Amino acid sequence: MKIVLTGGGSAGHVTPNIALLPSLALKGYEVHYIGSHTGIEKELITQQGLNYYGISSGKLRRYIDIKNLTDCFRIVKGFGDSISLLRRIRPNVVFSKGGFVVVPVAMAAHFLGIPVVIHESDITPGLANRIIIPFAKSICLSFPETLAKVPSGKGVLTGSPIRKELWEGDSSTGLKFCGFDKLPKKPVLLAMGGSLGAMAINRQLAEILPKLLECFHVIHLCGKGNLPNKPYPLGYVPFEYVGDELPHLLTASDIVLSRAGANTIFELHALAKPNLLIPLSKAASRGDQILNAASFEKQGFSKVLQEENLPGLYDALISLYENRTKYIERMGKSKPGTGIKRVVTEIERWTK
Repeated sequence: MKIVLTGGGSAGHVTPNIALLPSLALKGYEVHYIGSHTGIEKELITQQGLNYYGISSGKLRRYIDIKNLTDCFRIVKGFGDSISLLRRIRPNVVFSKGGFVVVPVAMAAHFLGIPVVIHESDITPGLANRIIIPFAKSICLSFPETLAKVPSGKGVLTGSPIRKELWEGDSSTGLKFCGFDKLPKKPVLLAMGGSLGAMAINRQLAEILPKLLECFHVIHLCGKGNLPNKPYPLGYVPFEYVGDELPHLLTASDIVLSRAGANTIFELHALAKPNLLIPLSKAASRGDQILNAASFEKQGFSKVLQEENLPGLYDALISLYENRTKYIERMGKSKPGTGIKRVVTEIERWTK
């Protein structure tokens, strides 16, 4: 059996696909991956040793821009690229995780009669997924609230695929990786803004860093190209991006500051990590992270600070740490699982 995975544009559209790989291998699937020529997915997937194919990919914007016209041609070319690749690979099923690159792939698969299964992590489907929902046999969902937002009979509540490596982290390895093992012991704050970084969070974190370092050691995943100037103050360690080290850093952390991307917050939930979520504002997004964060706040899994209230970041982090036990207990009572088994079951259901 053969399967094509697709998804890209950010790590959040790739890591759930990576999480599925061991289970797909056990089920006997030969895995191929279609992404863009230059997106982050190419680097992440080639590291897994998979067959990777790049296609032309545009970006579907929600605002008027001359690039919308040129990108339409890129999407058309991507459709042609996908037709050629799928005819060559001849997969039994296509699984799509999201991002603009999936649009031509899903359309091509439907055109060729290949079943398409998609996954939507957020409460409200993203633009790319909204476009390809008509071509999908089923839609795997992370939030129960999303069932009412997709066509009746297509939505399946599976949860979010979570990488098994996250449970294999070692605290001492994480502390040593950051050099904190040689410093006086303090609680560890892990601040991360996603694979592309979060400039607003980075700026506010830099402003309050001297005060934070009185209370915490700080690990900062600041995004590609966003490393601050050296020298770094003692107890502060920034990284553009981490890969295999992330499970160790998460395990070593006492609290986490994060955006509210669905994959990330489900990972924090599964690990029962007290977290402060700062969702992307509606000025910079369609508001999906605001809804994600609100759901987790309502369930008692997360503390939330809206981006317009960033000047209150220091107080919010202190409050999170002081009340961390409450969040740990609430997350511990809810057992989300990894989502992998349910997603793979859905893929099997539509494998020709």
